[in-house]
Amino acid sequence: IGAAKSFSLYNTSVKRCAPAGDCVSGFINLGSIKISSSCCNTDLCNDKDAPDPSNVPNGKQCYHCDGHNCSSILRCSGSEDRCFTATGMLLLAKGCVSKSACNATKLFSLLRISCCEGNLCNGAQSITQSFLFLCCSLLSFILLWTFFL
Repeated sequence: IGAAKSFSLYNTSVKRCAPAGDCVSGFINLGSIKISSSCCNTDLCNDKDAPDPSNVPNGKQCYHCDGHNCSSILRCSGSEDRCFTATGMLLLAKGCVSKSACNATKLFSLLRISCCEGNLCNGAQSITQSFLFLCCSLLSFILLWTFFL
């Protein structure tokens, strides 16, 4: 059985078919970038875009990476009820995420992703990489998210 998905980023939608086990509906908030993904399982069901991420704060707070450090506080919104940290060879990303997106961490074999439930539970950490390195890392994360969803 397959699944169709819709993915929105910067008002851009990506629609494709995916194995049912690889499709994740959920939200990721990296601060300046919000990602929304939705799945369906009938013929031609991905004709609509993924739902817009909510901008209504929900009281949850997580650390996110902003410039050269990861100690900026991000106010989560909508169903973003967890904090996450994603690390890889060229990546450090933190932010808010929905429970359903956290449950999909096994799809990202190249990244170590951890989710937690308490406010600011994903820890502040200063990083010394250049701004360009951080931008490349963030882009890598987004491309991996698009590829695996």
